[in-house]
Amino acid sequence: MGFQVASAFEAGSVAAAEWSLCHVRLQDDARFPWLILIPRVEGAVELEDLSVEHRAVLMEETVRAGALVRRLAGTWGAVEKLNVGAIGNVTAQLHVHVVGRRRDDGLWPDPVWGRGPAVPYAGEARARLLEAIGGG
Repeated sequence: MGFQVASAFEAGSVAAAEWSLCHVRLQDDARFPWLILIPRVEGAVELEDLSVEHRAVLMEETVRAGALVRRLAGTWGAVEKLNVGAIGNVTAQLHVHVVGRRRDDGLWPDPVWGRGPAVPYAGEARARLLEAIGGG
């Protein structure tokens, strides 16, 4: 069968890049600079499902995603805090959210997960971000 991205991701995010370990998606919510990393490991639900080597790569790719979120955040202003989480209550497939936050972002200090309706990117803005992520 091989690795497949859970269908739940299709509704709220857009494929953006393929890194060494992770399939990278842009969360389609213009309120926040937000990436999702999905390790391409079939059946992975928990961090313990990854090999030691894959866990190390996931950590490095999470740091890379944080740096990229900071660089992409020009539309939102400087990121003051990165929120990183592997929650998986809605979608069990192992994935890591990397979200740029600001004290004036409208939900601060509350978490962003499941809070308010998403604001999808306009086509041009999405295309620019996807191009930047693909090169990042």
